[in-house]
Amino acid sequence: MFTGIIETLGEIKSIEHTDANVHLWVESEFTHQLKIDQSVAHNGVCLTVVAIEGASYKVTAIQETILKTTLGSWSVGDRVNLERGMRLGDRLDGHIVQGHVDQTAVCTAVENENGSWKYHFQYNTNLGNVTIPKGSITVNGVSLTVVDSTLSAFSVAIIPFTYEHTNFQYLKVGDSVNLEFDVIGKYVSRLYELKQLT
Repeated sequence: MFTGIIETLGEIKSIEHTDANVHLWVESEFTHQLKIDQSVAHNGVCLTVVAIEGASYKVTAIQETILKTTLGSWSVGDRVNLERGMRLGDRLDGHIVQGHVDQTAVCTAVENENGSWKYHFQYNTNLGNVTIPKGSITVNGVSLTVVDSTLSAFSVAIIPFTYEHTNFQYLKVGDSVNLEFDVIGKYVSRLYELKQLT
């Protein structure tokens, strides 16, 4: 379980392939605090630490994860948003985030709003996910509030602190991002669907 409040940026140091699996070595400033079998969200993707060497740690992604997230397009040198699992008793400063990516989206526009930024995203509606104005959304692991919302698109506002401390500073039009929709909204939507079938 996560909150969507990014702790630091990590750098992909190497990528290895074994059959359908991808193994990533990530360098981060909190590696020395990690333990084997600990969960860390990488751009919103929950992965398990399987090895630690010096300032880097290793995680493994299976084919299901690769197909449903942007992980398959990551390259050595890429910077990813990192968050360790929430500790029981901590403040929930973002919102409830599971680290389970629902689908990807494409950045369609970036507006400079004189001190902040507005990012626009387009996503496929075939999976039934929705956003609502002022609702919660996780973009690359970052807990954000939806500004504008249409059937297949939404926008979020990024303050300078978030811009400087996440990989939003590297995000360009045409880039793909990982989305996790609000877990409460997903349950409400599913219950409504089931009710319509009865």
